[in-house]
Parts: sequence; structure tokens; C-alpha cells
Amino acid sequence: MKDYFGYKDKICVVTGVSSGMGEATAKILMELGAKVYGLDMNSPKLKGFTSFIKCNLSHKKDIDEAFKIIPEKIDSFFGVAGLSGAKTDYRTTFDCNYTANMYITLKYLNKRMSKGGSIVYCTSTAGQEWKKFKREQNKVVHSKTWKEVVDNTKKLANIAPSTFAYMYSKRCLSQFACEQSVVFAKKGIRINNVMPGSTDTGMKQEFQDMVGSEEGLIAEAGLAGRLATSKEMAFPMVFLNSEMASFISGIDLAVDYDDTCLKELGLKKNLEAVSATNPIICAIAKKMLNKSANNMKALNAGKEN
Repeated sequence: MKDYFGYKDKICVVTGVSSGMGEATAKILMELGAKVYGLDMNSPKLKGFTSFIKCNLSHKKDIDEAFKIIPEKIDSFFGVAGLSGAKTDYRTTFDCNYTANMYITLKYLNKRMSKGGSIVYCTSTAGQEWKKFKREQNKVVHSKTWKEVVDNTKKLANIAPSTFAYMYSKRCLSQFACEQSVVFAKKGIRINNVMPGSTDTGMKQEFQDMVGSEEGLIAEAGLAGRLATSKEMAFPMVFLNSEMASFISGIDLAVDYDDTCLKELGLKKNLEAVSATNPIICAIAKKMLNKSANNMKALNAGKEN
């Protein structure tokens, strides 16, 4: 059977491989014959990596050390790792989700990829409103160094709840993908963006707590009536970076079983069409989230008693 995907012996770098979509992506690539270099701060259960490199993607130094091990020539990059902000602070969340991908792309992929290379970022349907809020994102997205990004988000990190870092980082990454796809296309390198809807991953409980229930989470999975599996998100990413998608570049691919269509048609309220940087909105959200967290603590304390 002809190998239409074209991953045989290709050098693929995948972030977030210890669980969820990153693990599923790495597994599929291995089955297709790729040489997979996996990055994660936690050790994976999955076997078969050409090399697994322990790396905290919110730390620039860790990334630099990892790319000393990764080959000079890279064929495909999969930026899958992400944090919800439920268990991490704003700075850590934003840097893992956005700054790491920006830095890896401009510092390493720009030099180590050549014609035929491919890049896919895993953002989120939470990043779909990036076009509407470009003015909020421009300064960050147009930053060229890690320090510039940190400086341009320092004030926000102090006033916004950490979960807002999730939405803002996904918007920034979606805009970054669009802008850089034009730059990299001139070198014959494709960049695309996959926007997953609600998915059953290791962060399921974190997102479930944010929306209040599993039913609320499923409601963000369009008309499927269930959460997506990690594999159902990994397949589109593997496709977009493959030879089968050789003329596809610069797209936002929403993988949400019609959830986007429902919002576009006015059949469902778009709760994410709000500012991620407005100080008043951030303050209100932070107050509400703190109140919710305190109520949850009280509830858990009552159950223990």
C-alpha cells in the first residue's frame, strides 16, 4: 500500500507527549514510521520514542537544552502541549501555551526546517475570536523574544485570573500561526492551526470545574453528545503535517462537531466573545473564580465532616 502520509523516517518533534492529544499524536506518528522526539515535563508511558526529552516548556532554558539533543534537520513540528490555568499561575500557563511555541518557531524551526517542512499548533476553540481581538494581541504576537513577551504580559499576569491566560494564549497563538504561515510559506514550509473542542484528556476535570459540570463540558462539543477522544484531535494534526495536506497552509481547523457552526448561525450563544485583557472584565472574573473556589472548598470540607 502506498504511503500517502509520507512520515516514514521523518524527524518529528511533538510537545506534551506524556498524555492526551500529544501522546495520541506521537503514537500515530510512530505507527507511520516517523522518528519521534517527544518533549514533556512528565515522563511518558508510551514507548518507542527516538528520544524523549524532559522539558518544562514554560522555561526557556529547558527548551534550549532540549534542542541541543534534537537533530539539526526537523521535518515536522507538533506544538500540542498546553495548560488550562486551573492548577498553574498566569505566567506558567501563558508561557507554556504561547511563548514556548513562539520561541521554538522563531529560534529553531526557522533555521532547522527547509522546503517541505510542516508545523501545526494545537490551540483551542477558545482561540477562535482572535480576529475580533487582534488589537489586544498585536503587541504580544509581534514580540520577537521571550523577554519581550514576558514584559508585554507582565501587567496582565498580575490582574487577570490564570484561567484567562488559557484563552488569551490560544488567541495569540492562533494569530501567530496565521501571520507566520505567510512568512514561512516563502520558504516552502507550511503552518496550520488545529482548534480542538471539548476533549476527554487529562485536563478534563479542570475544564469541567470551570464550566460547572460534565454536561456543561459536553455542551461545548457541538452536536456530538459526547466529548471527543484525544485520537480524534491527533488525527487532524497528523493529517495537516502530512504530504496529504501539501497545499494546505494558514488555516484554523475547528474540530468541534459543529459547535462553531452553531455559534455562527446564532443557534448558540458565544460565551468566549469577550475581552481577555480588559482590566474590569479580568477583575470581575477573578472575583467570581475566587468565590467559586471558596464555595468548592467549603463544600468539600462539609463532605469530609
